[in-house]
Amino acid sequence: MALAPYRRLLAIPGIRTLLLVGLLARLPSTAMGMALTLHVTKVMGAETPGADFTEAGLIAMASTVGMAIGFPLSGRFLDRYGLRPVLVVTTVAQAVFWATAWMLPYPALAVAALLGGLLMLPVSSLSRQCLAAMVPVDQRRSGFALDSMLVEVSFMAGPALAVAGITTLGSAVTMTGIGAGLTVGGLGLFLLNPPTRSVAELAEQEVRVPRRQWITPGFLALLGTAAAATFVLLGTELAVVAAMDRAGQTAWVGLALAIWCVFSLVGGFVYGGLSRGLSPLTLIAAMGLFTIPVGLVGGGWPWMILALLPAGLLCAPALSATADVLSRWIPSGARGEAMGLHGTALLIGSAVSAPLAGAVIDGHGPEWAFVLAGAVGVAMVLVALPLWRRRPALSPAPVPQEPTAAAPTGVVSAEPGVVASPRK
Repeated sequence: MALAPYRRLLAIPGIRTLLLVGLLARLPSTAMGMALTLHVTKVMGAETPGADFTEAGLIAMASTVGMAIGFPLSGRFLDRYGLRPVLVVTTVAQAVFWATAWMLPYPALAVAALLGGLLMLPVSSLSRQCLAAMVPVDQRRSGFALDSMLVEVSFMAGPALAVAGITTLGSAVTMTGIGAGLTVGGLGLFLLNPPTRSVAELAEQEVRVPRRQWITPGFLALLGTAAAATFVLLGTELAVVAAMDRAGQTAWVGLALAIWCVFSLVGGFVYGGLSRGLSPLTLIAAMGLFTIPVGLVGGGWPWMILALLPAGLLCAPALSATADVLSRWIPSGARGEAMGLHGTALLIGSAVSAPLAGAVIDGHGPEWAFVLAGAVGVAMVLVALPLWRRRPALSPAPVPQEPTAAAPTGVVSAEPGVVASPRK
């Protein structure tokens, strides 16, 4: 596996800064769910008897529903009005929500969580859209693989920081800190103002892209496989926690999940450096097949985590492959909305997985939750197969630029791998 693809990727002007700012903005984003859960169960539970995980789950559901609706909406506004107006609205909304959420009574918190999710800072979909604009097509696989690896890093750190903050500093400081982190991330993206379309794409004729042109059976199949990937991941996570709890090894849950995340990091790193990629259908089907037998492994959690090695190595590659395919299929004028729908699909997969895996664990044991998670991944791929070739039509051919035309400030040059700097 060569490091050359990553060297070429990071040599593109603006890529390192985009990835760094994206990581900093993702850290508070990944801490949000844990912070809200602990706030409701620990802080509000102490003040209001009866506040438990059911109430916390309703808050999480409200936030998730808001984000599922908001991501494609913000992407559509981004396609139409540009990056900065979307960043202003979503950054201000997050600052207001997190500065006041800790003091709200439960009913008001539920409504505010819905609105906060609706106006969530779309860090992940925005980062992927900018990568698609800044990185030449033949390097996007490495770019999306590296982006997925940074997602893993943020999920390893964010929830842990939320737990430490709530337990040591309290809700007010922790939730205000999350708001400050999101504000800094949004401000950083605003100042950076990364391009969302390349110069070649900007040179295309301004033609409104109707949804029927790109929301095709093939695109819906792509969203379905993306949802299946997060279904497998969350179902596996819950099964690991339940299996270790049943074995009396709860103290090692954090370490076990961290090792699993490391598997994904390694897989993403290797995948991004390969000379050729794989279809997300192949990656997600293999991830599901490798997950099914994990529950049969005995001998304690180390052996179970070792059994998750093959599936774990495919996590980041599978997610990055869905984004890579989407960036190639969707016309540039609709890429923001399409990336938002991709984010919604990822949310739906995890939202559906949690109650189903929980019911299987309660009724039949964690080993069957591994079977459920893997089987759903494989089944979704089988459903997607006959639809896969009915992909969206490609965007119109770019209109040639005048030889003397200068590249717009902050957008990608027509020359592959070169970004026009606003300071040059």
